[in-house]
Amino acid sequence: MVESEKEGDRPEQVQPIASSTLIHSDLTSVYGTMVMNRTVLFLGTGDGQLLKVVLGENLTSNCPEVIYEIKEETPVFYKLVPHPVKDIYIYLTAGKEVRRILVANCSKRKSCSECLTAADPHCGWCLPLQRCTFRGDCTHAGSFENWLDISSGPKKCPKIQIIRNLRERTTVTIMGSFSARHSECVVKNADTGKLLCQGRSQLNRTCACNIPSRPSYNVLVVNATFSFPSWNLSERFNFTNCVSLKECAACVETACAWCKRDKRCIHPFASCEPSDYERNQEFCHITVEKPPKTSGGGRSKENKSNRTDQSSQVFYIKAIEPQKISTLGKSNVIVTGANFTQASTITMILKGTSTCDKDVIQVSHVLNDTHMKFSLPSSRKEMKDVCIQFDGGDCSSAGALSYIALPHCSLIVPATTWISGGQNITIMGRNFDVIDNLIISHELKGNINVSEYCTATFCRFLAPNLKSSKVRTNVAVKLRVQDTYLDCGTLQYLEDPRFTGYRVESEIDTELEVKIQKENDNFNISKDDIDITLFHGENKQFNCSFENITRNQDLTTILCKIKSIKNANSIATSSKKVRVKLGNLELYVEQESVPSTWYFLIALPILLAIVIVVAVVVTRHKSKELSRKQSQQLELLESELRKEIRDGFAELQMDKLDVVDSFGTVPFLDYKHFALRTFFPESGGFTHIFTEDMHNRDANDKNESLTALDALICNKSFLVTVIHTLEKQKNFSVKDRCLFASFLTIALQTKLVYLTSILEVLTRDLMEQCSNMQPKLMLRRTESVVEKLLTNWMSVCLSGFLRETVGEPFYLLVTTLNQKINKGPVDVITCKALYTLNEDWLLWQVPEFNTVALNVVFEKIPENESADVCRNIAVNVLDCDTIGQAKDKIFQAFLSKNGSPYGLQLNEIGLELQVGTRQKELLDIDSSSVILEDGITKLNTIGHYEISNGSTIKVFKKIANFTSDVEYSDDHCHLILPDSEAVQVVQGKRHRGKHKFKVKEMYLTKLLSTKVAIHSVLEKLFRSIWSLPNSRAPFAIKYFFDFLDAQAENKKITDPDVVHIWKTNSLPLRFWVNILKNPQFVFDIKKTPHIDSCLSVIAQAFMDAFSLTEQQLGKEAPTNKLLYAKDIPTYKEEVKSYYKAIRDLPPLSSLEMEEFLTQESKKHENEFNEEVALTEIYKYIVKYFDEILNKLERERGLEEAQKQLLHVKVLFDEKKKCKWM
Repeated sequence: MVESEKEGDRPEQVQPIASSTLIHSDLTSVYGTMVMNRTVLFLGTGDGQLLKVVLGENLTSNCPEVIYEIKEETPVFYKLVPHPVKDIYIYLTAGKEVRRILVANCSKRKSCSECLTAADPHCGWCLPLQRCTFRGDCTHAGSFENWLDISSGPKKCPKIQIIRNLRERTTVTIMGSFSARHSECVVKNADTGKLLCQGRSQLNRTCACNIPSRPSYNVLVVNATFSFPSWNLSERFNFTNCVSLKECAACVETACAWCKRDKRCIHPFASCEPSDYERNQEFCHITVEKPPKTSGGGRSKENKSNRTDQSSQVFYIKAIEPQKISTLGKSNVIVTGANFTQASTITMILKGTSTCDKDVIQVSHVLNDTHMKFSLPSSRKEMKDVCIQFDGGDCSSAGALSYIALPHCSLIVPATTWISGGQNITIMGRNFDVIDNLIISHELKGNINVSEYCTATFCRFLAPNLKSSKVRTNVAVKLRVQDTYLDCGTLQYLEDPRFTGYRVESEIDTELEVKIQKENDNFNISKDDIDITLFHGENKQFNCSFENITRNQDLTTILCKIKSIKNANSIATSSKKVRVKLGNLELYVEQESVPSTWYFLIALPILLAIVIVVAVVVTRHKSKELSRKQSQQLELLESELRKEIRDGFAELQMDKLDVVDSFGTVPFLDYKHFALRTFFPESGGFTHIFTEDMHNRDANDKNESLTALDALICNKSFLVTVIHTLEKQKNFSVKDRCLFASFLTIALQTKLVYLTSILEVLTRDLMEQCSNMQPKLMLRRTESVVEKLLTNWMSVCLSGFLRETVGEPFYLLVTTLNQKINKGPVDVITCKALYTLNEDWLLWQVPEFNTVALNVVFEKIPENESADVCRNIAVNVLDCDTIGQAKDKIFQAFLSKNGSPYGLQLNEIGLELQVGTRQKELLDIDSSSVILEDGITKLNTIGHYEISNGSTIKVFKKIANFTSDVEYSDDHCHLILPDSEAVQVVQGKRHRGKHKFKVKEMYLTKLLSTKVAIHSVLEKLFRSIWSLPNSRAPFAIKYFFDFLDAQAENKKITDPDVVHIWKTNSLPLRFWVNILKNPQFVFDIKKTPHIDSCLSVIAQAFMDAFSLTEQQLGKEAPTNKLLYAKDIPTYKEEVKSYYKAIRDLPPLSSLEMEEFLTQESKKHENEFNEEVALTEIYKYIVKYFDEILNKLERERGLEEAQKQLLHVKVLFDEKKKCKWM
């Protein structure tokens, strides 16, 4: 820190600081800041510590505090960076990481005095929370008296005191720095709860509670509570031992009273003699008296003076061992030197950072004249200077002692060894030079001490012998530091290596190669682990020098060489055995028997001949077997084809679907949900914001900005201009166009006459665009606002016709189709079914199945207690149905029988099979489920449980959590088995035998069977759509078709096909197809993927009926087209008659159409929240505000609309500001 002053332009000489502020041996970074007029330094160190130092006024520092420590001990980067906003954080960089660190550990100080004594300017005592915090963490910290800083030290801390100022009473009050206003105090007997006194603060004086004095008191425990507006302080005083205390200091410290004359301790509410009263309540002046100087003490002082010149000759310090210890301390630090036994007192003084307190340690044991032992306490990481003081004399330096972090292990090499032990194991890591012992921890043998050799970065030891343990075992390697055991990793023991033999080879006469064969294993054998000796002749031996280890597919070869010998060939032939030492393991390996070359040459041709003969025989046998199997398979396939074709023909001629004529009330959706699902088919997120109850809404409650916008969009010229401008913007997507049209429909729901006029204008503009290109493509796609607007307008105007005329046959079609699909097998995983209209969803891998008649008994539940409900119902299911599918059919049967649902959801019920007096719960997956070879679980079916006709099934309410029975995934299958199982024997109880060959085309007759089953219902639906009840067309259809005819005449379009296509694109394609493919838009039902695929085929046939193109279908045409190929010509004639009949009807007058639209508008008042729609419209306007404003400026007659638009923007901006404020 440097201070300098300027006097004119001549700088004065800078004076350095007189003494060092702080000494540290390994600093890497410094950051300083001022907090509460104190200099705070953050210091990074080379061993990963972040220290905090607070400097006083004279730049002396406190003892540094470690506020963060990096476990890896990586050095702190040279730059420390404070948080730019929150001053309670600092950023520390080390290694590859940046850490955000709190600048103080306030919470570790548990009391007010401890918090303020620490003198950390970042911390203070929070009175409302009664804990040490940062100022920002203290509630109501804006009030200075609620957060006590360190400026005045612990004297500021609030403390309840008992004071005797008068003879008649004792005062209980609170001392400290805080606001005394609005405080209350209460003193109670803690044993009985009796109130002893109560007080309230007056003016700015602290609340005080006065208790009258008596000669004696039997109140032994007192609770005193002081309450302030935002905090409380309570303290419990125990006066039980007052009389037994014999010293003034101890008496006053426990809040008792001391009688000075009588020298006795009394209850604080009692009184002494009157003459002693004035003085007896003064606090004791506690003085520590020094003990009288004994002869030893005198001698010590004398020794100090006498030995000033000769101390170096009498006492001598040589070294301290070890020079590194862990932060846990060490109980046996040895100091060596001379003449230790001549000293009466020996003290070690440890001095770390210059500003911290010194550690003074008495010697533990003087071992002899040259050695003594000390027990050093724990400390933080740092280097300390050590000196030894003899008999109070000068302190002799013993060098430096480093406190370092605990050891850390990173790797054990090798991690696998053999059970006999003795292999060299190395542990890699850091700080290993402070460990006391290395321990192997075994589950049976306990802790085993092993001898080790350690440096700072590695430890090496020999694996102990665990031969008596099981062959494969894992042991924990631990490091002991003081009384702490640190986990270092796991060492795996495996069975001892197995050697199979050896070979001796000699290429030159002075050198032998010995190759020892060993079974493959996971051991990592090094040169230091193995010792090899070759025995030959009569107990002669040679040491073999290890070369390398080669691992092959079957065996591992260890190569060693014997060099500088004579007669290598004779030694090789006379060799008897090889001794291999691996650590503690010693094995003798016998020589491999090598067949002679002559024997090998004879045996090889014979062996080859045998192999060729066997191969020919096996090949011919397999060929015959394959030919036989193929013949059987072809016969089986032919038989299956005949059977399936005959069954399909019989089914077409004889099958009859029992369609339920009376299916109860059709579950129509209300108009609001029908409209929203039509307007927003793919944007479900908008649905809920329009469905709030609007009937209680005040019509005058619309805010000014929305009212102004509502009036503005009722300006036809403005609205048309806005729509055209938006459509010209490149980023105004097709999705945006559809959403804008739907928002506009909702905003003008009660102004259908105006909406219809907008539709007319936009349609004419669209015709102008298309007439120059291809007029037949108009309204074919939804690529403009008007096309989506037309869809919405048709939905609004035809909702009544849909509900009254088309709804019932449409619901009957969906119900009949569902019945037909469920009559045959349905794979619950893929949703494919035997009966379908769509070839892609045809279940052609169908197993044999049978119908099972069940007697179902429904348990009586609170949700369905009606007396006239039939609870015993006969239900037909298939033996290939899963339990979940059976539940669904049972539910449908209950609904058909009773006309009302059972009252529970599918996942809330369970099924039980009644067998005599026993019950068995039926589940899709249980312990009896079949698991195929690929690990795929086959779902349980009715056939799996061997349920026969007439069996009784009980439906009961589950007690456990209502979750779905199973979450199906790729690990499950139902009817379609995995490819690998297609020809495997199925281990089911009912379907034994092999899977039969299946060909998809065999089952195409099922498409026709499904078509026949629903044909009459389908034709009824189609004719309800293109018929004219009472020879009158719906107003919207007649009006719009006449409008299209009129526009064709105006544009002199003479081709009748163009008008036909316009009408088809505007009504069937834009409205009816959308309804036919989505029954959930009209009814409260759930559309399954399979129903969706079948309805797509029906919708395609419906649109083909309106097409003018003659279809040229061949035998290779898609089945979806071929299915209705014969019916389409009849439908086309009916459609042409339908269009002609509408054209021949008398035209609607404008008055009739306006009256119809007005009535529809009134029906839908308060259905939707138009304010939400207006807000969404404004979002689009403001997004392209500049483009719209420029367009209005260029158009004549829109000056007033331009002013209104600017006014609307001002109103919305003001509303937005109000929200922020």
